[in-house]
Amino acid sequence: MSGTVNGTPHASAPVLAAYSYCEAVTGQQAGNFSYGIRLLPTAKRRAMSALYAFSRRIDDIGDGPLEPEAKRLRLEEARATLARIRDGALDEDDTDPVAVALAHAVRRFPIPLGALDELIDGVQMDVRGETYESWDDLAVYCRCVAGAIGRLSLGVFGTVPGARDAERAAEYADTLGLALQLTNILRDVREDAANGRTYLPSDDLAKFGCSDGFHAAVPPPGADFTGLVQFEVRRARALFATGMRLLPMLDRRSGACVAAMSGIYRRLLDRIAEEPEAVLRRRVSLPGREKAFVAVRGLSGYDARSVHRATARGRA
Repeated sequence: MSGTVNGTPHASAPVLAAYSYCEAVTGQQAGNFSYGIRLLPTAKRRAMSALYAFSRRIDDIGDGPLEPEAKRLRLEEARATLARIRDGALDEDDTDPVAVALAHAVRRFPIPLGALDELIDGVQMDVRGETYESWDDLAVYCRCVAGAIGRLSLGVFGTVPGARDAERAAEYADTLGLALQLTNILRDVREDAANGRTYLPSDDLAKFGCSDGFHAAVPPPGADFTGLVQFEVRRARALFATGMRLLPMLDRRSGACVAAMSGIYRRLLDRIAEEPEAVLRRRVSLPGREKAFVAVRGLSGYDARSVHRATARGRA
């Protein structure tokens, strides 16, 4: 049984084993994410791994080969697991290690479990095959599948006492999630098209002559694909600029984690901007050494200081 040490839930052997499982899942399946969370202290790193493992399970249901009705049932099962965790009705010897770890993390940190319900809502949009007419429509989806992750992460990170504008931390975390998700959408545009999915707003596609979709290694005839990508890159950069205001509100190691993950995706966005058509030919990514450099830079606090200085200038 788990007790408490100085008011903090103590991790029993089954809970530690559950966390180890989640950390293994994260290490194997979340390259960019794992580079960030390895900078966290143990308790926070474990909690983030539990959040990732549960979120990955939801994503895998949506992306898997099951028929839509079977996916819907699996997603409702996941929602029922969340309800058990919320009600404190999940035992430590449960056979689901991800649920066990998440239940312990929720006792340890003020994690807003409702955000995981939002993630399920977003994946249900995928299962229904929804498309998005405008950026406002797409932003609703992005807030479910990525903004929610930002708010969940903030529950683990917390804010430093006395942080300026701390009441806006959840808003900034949400916006940062939108920036990450839009970057993912640009990176995966060809892969998503092959799976019958289009995420970019139909208004934007029409504006740049790309309404026919992306089913080849070259843009559709007459399409201004470069113009489309540059337009979305500017939108993503504006979202990053707002979301990064979260950094000065976090403690050093939590800020380093966010800076590392954000830095990796911002560099990925730069790569896409430099050669837009590359996303139609291959999956654009960063080498491990570059990710490591970004992680070290985040740990140094450079990004947080830069945001702080820019914010201070904006108030002057």
